[in-house]
Amino acid sequence: MTAPAVVLTGAPGSGKSTVGLVLAERLGVTFRDTDDDVEKVCGTTVAELVRRHGEGRFRELEHDAVRTALQEHDGVLALGGGAVLHPGTRRLLAAHRVVHLSTDLPTALARIGTAATRPLLADDPERRLGELFRIRGPIYRRLAVLTVDAGTGTPAETVDRLLLGLPEIPGAAAAQAAPATTGATT
Repeated sequence: MTAPAVVLTGAPGSGKSTVGLVLAERLGVTFRDTDDDVEKVCGTTVAELVRRHGEGRFRELEHDAVRTALQEHDGVLALGGGAVLHPGTRRLLAAHRVVHLSTDLPTALARIGTAATRPLLADDPERRLGELFRIRGPIYRRLAVLTVDAGTGTPAETVDRLLLGLPEIPGAAAAQAAPATTGATT
């Protein structure tokens, strides 16, 4: 059975895509994002999908995308921030190496900017993101085999911390020994 080397979870703005791309490069594997998968299936952006069909429909499509990716993908997999809200997704993740990328609210807010592409944050990004942190934070931590601070340092430094915390990832030893191509020292 194929399984991702690592599954990344975390709040919007935690760096799942950015860190995931660096991690995949370091491990010599591919990167996949379930939000991209949903967009490919639907032929529209996640933001437009939520606007047209609602969050509930999006969550079902997201769950399907996560299930498929967990079965097909053997690289680094990033989940949308709310994927962990689906009970079926949480059950599926129990059998995988899940890493929670954590950050603080001000850093996440700075990273997401105006939130124009994030419909769940559109009305009041600071208040809404704070609610998401409060609701989802315990779920991320409960599902994770490792929580890594992704709010400080470069993405390469976050990857260094992740690899030190999970040396059993296939290719991690070589990735730790290899110089980071993004400028961070190991």
